[in-house]
Amino acid sequence: MLTLRKIAQLTGSLVAILVLGSLGYVWLEGWPFFDALYMTVTTLATVGYREVHPLSRAGQVYNMILILSGMGVLFYIVTSLARVVVEGEIAEALGKRKLLQKIKKLSGHYIICGFGRIGEIIARQLQERGVPLVIVDHNPETLSRLAESGYFYVAGDATKEETLLEAGIDRARGLVSVVHSDASNVYIVLTARSLNPALFIVARGEEPGAERKLIRAGADKVESPYEMGGRKMAHTILRPTVVTFMELAMHEGVEWSMEEIRVGEASAMVGRPLKDSGIRQQYELIVVAIKRADGEMLFNPTPETPVLAGDTLILIGMRKNLEALEKLLH
Repeated sequence: MLTLRKIAQLTGSLVAILVLGSLGYVWLEGWPFFDALYMTVTTLATVGYREVHPLSRAGQVYNMILILSGMGVLFYIVTSLARVVVEGEIAEALGKRKLLQKIKKLSGHYIICGFGRIGEIIARQLQERGVPLVIVDHNPETLSRLAESGYFYVAGDATKEETLLEAGIDRARGLVSVVHSDASNVYIVLTARSLNPALFIVARGEEPGAERKLIRAGADKVESPYEMGGRKMAHTILRPTVVTFMELAMHEGVEWSMEEIRVGEASAMVGRPLKDSGIRQQYELIVVAIKRADGEMLFNPTPETPVLAGDTLILIGMRKNLEALEKLLH
C-alpha cells in the first residue's frame, strides 16, 4: 500500500512539472498548450529536436531555466520511480521466500484449497482453535487479502502437484477442498490422495453425483453447502430448541462446549469403565457418545462401558474442563 502511494506521488510530480513547464511557454510565447507540452517534453528529455516555434529572448531565457532546473527534478522523479518499483519487487520476492520458509517448518497442519466465503469461514474457525493451516489460492485479490490477514498461503493452482507440495502436503494432517468447481475439487482430491495416502480429506460437492465421484477420488468426507444449509433451516423450523443448543455448543464464545477428544495409547484412563474414569465426577463432563477405533459408534454409553485406546469421546461440559481432560487423555 505504501509503495502504491509513493508511485502515485511521484507520478503526480511528473505530471505537475510537465504542466507547469508547458504553461510557461503558453504565458510567455502565447503558444497552444499542446505545442507547449511537446516543447517541454522534448526539452526535458534532451532529445535535441528543433524548436516548435521561434523563441523570443524571454522564451530563450525561460528555456534555459527549464533545462537546468527541470532536468534535475525529472531525473530524480524517474530514478525514484524505478527504485520504488525495483524495491517493491525485491521486497515481494523476499517476503514470499520468508513465507515459504515458514511453511516448510509446518507439520501436522491443514491445507485449505480455495479462500471463498466457505474457505474463509473454515480458516477463521481453525485459526481460533490454534490449528496450523496453509491456504492455497490463485486469485490476485484474494492473495492480497491473505497477505494482509497474516495467513500462511501459497499462490498457485491447487490441482497441480507442485503447488500442493509447496503447501507441505507430505507433512499435512488434512486437506479441505472448497473451490467453486466440482471438477476441480475432484482433481484436487485425486492429486492430494496420490501425494499423501494418509491424509484426511474433506471436499465440497454441489452437483448431483458429485459426492460419489469425490469419494471415489479419495475424499473421506463430502459436504454440500446447499444441503447443509437447507437441512439446518428445516431443523430450525422443526426443532428450534435443539438447533439453538447445538449452535451454543459449537460456538467459541461460550464457557461450555461440545468437543471430541481422542484417547491416547498411554493414557492412564485406558481400560477403565466410565464410572471409574472420573470424567463425570472429577471433570463434570457428560459423555454423549464414544467412537471406537474401528468406527463403531456407541451413543449414550453405560457407566460400565470401558474406555479403550484409540477411542474418540464426544463430551459436553465446561471448556476449561474439556481442555484439562484432553491433556490427560493425550
